[in-house]
Amino acid sequence: MTVQVRHTDGERFEVAVRGHTVVVDQPDAGDEGPTPVELFVAGLAACVASLARLYLLRHGLPVGGLAVTAEHDVQERPSRVSDVRLVMRVPDGVPEERRRALLAVASHCTVHNSLGAPPSVTLTAADA
Repeated sequence: MTVQVRHTDGERFEVAVRGHTVVVDQPDAGDEGPTPVELFVAGLAACVASLARLYLLRHGLPVGGLAVTAEHDVQERPSRVSDVRLVMRVPDGVPEERRRALLAVASHCTVHNSLGAPPSVTLTAADA
């Protein structure tokens, strides 16, 4: 999988993934898209929601109204996301006795697992 990020103007970048384009920007510089940090947190929330949906479907439970809300804090030194709080809106009709398993499954999405055991990241420079 390759992700290509290209500077377009000011603090605006275009992120290309499998033929899709997402604009990344800063609120004080045009605000045409989420910031990279917001996109990071959104990726976690979307991954949790996707896995929760699969669990619900697998067990014949309703998925309408499923939602995940994410809030996060950023630490300054070193700059990093220090805390993420996720709240899952469970669809009507999902029995209370299924919620614990739903949360357990959803908390093991690929992004969440990657935060628990961070991947190695290398950064190199190449000529433009």
